[in-house]
Amino acid sequence: MNDSLIGMAFMTGLMGAGHCIGMCGGLVGALSLSEAGRKGGWLFHLLYNAGRISTYTLIGAIVGWLGSALAYTDHFKPITRSLLILSDLFVILVGLGTAGLFAWLNAAKLDFPGPMQAMTRAVRSLQKLPPTLAALPLGLLFGFIPCGYLYAVAITAAQSAEVATGALMLLAFGIGTAPSLMLFGSAAHWLSGQARTWMLRIAGLLVAGMGAINLIKHLRLMGLIS
Repeated sequence: MNDSLIGMAFMTGLMGAGHCIGMCGGLVGALSLSEAGRKGGWLFHLLYNAGRISTYTLIGAIVGWLGSALAYTDHFKPITRSLLILSDLFVILVGLGTAGLFAWLNAAKLDFPGPMQAMTRAVRSLQKLPPTLAALPLGLLFGFIPCGYLYAVAITAAQSAEVATGALMLLAFGIGTAPSLMLFGSAAHWLSGQARTWMLRIAGLLVAGMGAINLIKHLRLMGLIS
């Protein structure tokens, strides 16, 4: 189990707060203004985030299992090795682009607004539901919202080739994103201007760092470096 990658996944979620607010802030606001959100208060948001983080953890376990089915054996096929190296380089490029080194590829470019819009419309169904019934399943569903940071961490989790490590990485990432969404109003005010920009850059460097750690590990596994 790679504790450094788990810690970096948590910090990526935490430092990517500006992106989380930009991507999910409108949704969180709609949830807060819904009938269930008003009645449920903090309990509603706790259950919602618990559901969202649970989905992240499940995604991590699945990609970790898929990674373990692929590789790290003596029968490693050249195409699998190439895919690993290419995915490492992709994660590094996404991280460096998010950090501001170039604009043609970054975490924001991996977001897809279509599902987000459909899920936002689903909030209307909360108006007649008790908050404790609405929050958890909604969080479970919205954990699948397309997110560039989620993709980058999930790719890294898959390369761990371990169910437990993959689950813990996405669990740590989800916990890292929770404060910014739980405190959406005050966080949006605090993360204005330069502070938000620098936090996103740090998150990008963390993503690139995770890709670099795996790249070195895979090159060593292939005997290309010592």
